[in-house]
Amino acid sequence: MPRLLPLCVAVLACLGLSLSAADRPNILMIVSDDHAWFDYGFMGSKAVSTPHLDKLAAESRVFPRGYVTNSLCGPSLASMLTGRHVHRHGLTGNDPLVPVSIPAGAKGAAKAAAAKQKNAAFLDGRAQMIKRFQESPILPRLLGEQGYVSLQTGKWWMGPYQTGGFTEGMTKGGRHGDEGLDIGRKTLAPLTDFISRAKKDGKPFFAWYAPMMPHDPHTPPERLLAKYRDKSPTPQAAKYHAMVEWFDETIGEIRAHLEKEGLARDTIIVYIADNGWIPRTDKPSVDFERSKQSPFDGGVRTPIMVSWPGRIKPAVVAEAASAVDIMPTLLKLVGAPVPADGDGLDLLDDAALKARPFVAGQNSTHDILDLARPAASLRYRWLVAGDLKLIVSTGLRTGGKQQGSGDAIEPPRLFDLKADPYELRDLAAERPEDVKRLTTQLDGWWTGR
Repeated sequence: MPRLLPLCVAVLACLGLSLSAADRPNILMIVSDDHAWFDYGFMGSKAVSTPHLDKLAAESRVFPRGYVTNSLCGPSLASMLTGRHVHRHGLTGNDPLVPVSIPAGAKGAAKAAAAKQKNAAFLDGRAQMIKRFQESPILPRLLGEQGYVSLQTGKWWMGPYQTGGFTEGMTKGGRHGDEGLDIGRKTLAPLTDFISRAKKDGKPFFAWYAPMMPHDPHTPPERLLAKYRDKSPTPQAAKYHAMVEWFDETIGEIRAHLEKEGLARDTIIVYIADNGWIPRTDKPSVDFERSKQSPFDGGVRTPIMVSWPGRIKPAVVAEAASAVDIMPTLLKLVGAPVPADGDGLDLLDDAALKARPFVAGQNSTHDILDLARPAASLRYRWLVAGDLKLIVSTGLRTGGKQQGSGDAIEPPRLFDLKADPYELRDLAAERPEDVKRLTTQLDGWWTGR
């Protein structure tokens, strides 16, 4: 493939023409699962080893200040695939809210969840969510219109893989991936076989590699866990850190396969994590207050990387980026039409990135309170403008109930991320004018009503 391909794509687009399918680059999209923004070697971590991700970063256009749209996996992944913010694609949570009593004899959260997921009302709610998802433009479907074959592996919330326009996939329709969750942990064969087959057939491919890694259960190989037992502060942190390195190893294996097939220079690789994860110090769980399901950077920040050897110049970009930027970036790179009503920018457009005043997102309840009204599930809105971050609460609890009259409703919070990257010092009381100014910007993005 000629080195002048990006220029050729732009010229053809201006002329109203497009590349043939055989001339288009392949795309590998890697999505980490429950992975804190600081747990990478290239992001400065001394706690965990990520040599393959570090190598990818050195070869990529890297956005250390990337953000997802929601710190919960279902809504976050939907934004990556649709190029739309959560309140626009409408999938504010992982599941429909279906009050279900626990059947007699069912004990424990796992059994209760299993019973709930077989409930007719729950299944109907899931069907409505899938229908809502398909109302948005979806990346693999749009790429399919350009001659791409595509594969779904790993996390997938929207029924069987076909609902996203994938031509192949592992998930048959289970709540968040079923057989697709074997990828990475048990095998890479469905992905590597697909890559080889696409090459043999002369088809450009889009591969969605979203393993449930380092997501719990944290069951790393003993050879990796042994490295972290004495290095990590707690046993749960050791298991999580070992999972991060295990995930990193799988990326090395996939990239080695691309090299073996002679496809490395013809393949765009995009990397992002769905949300953060900070292990609790007292038990094997997550710190929900500061990471997953929270509006703090521990939950919503992630490095974003775009690599295309010989075509995209490696660089570290200071401007903030968003998960909604991935769709328009990829579509432009392959010379495909970009939906006019999307929320993202081209990550290769420096002028547009510098001109964007802020990156915003929201947090919502795990279960969707009202599919027709995204604001019903809203807990927080937040934005990052330069070095400042504003967090505004609605007073809604995780479970969907408003704080009581005796509770102190959370006031807006303001942080200087450059001076205080872990958001430990709230500046809202000291800088009321900044709070007012940023609240106006946030309301201009979405009022939350």
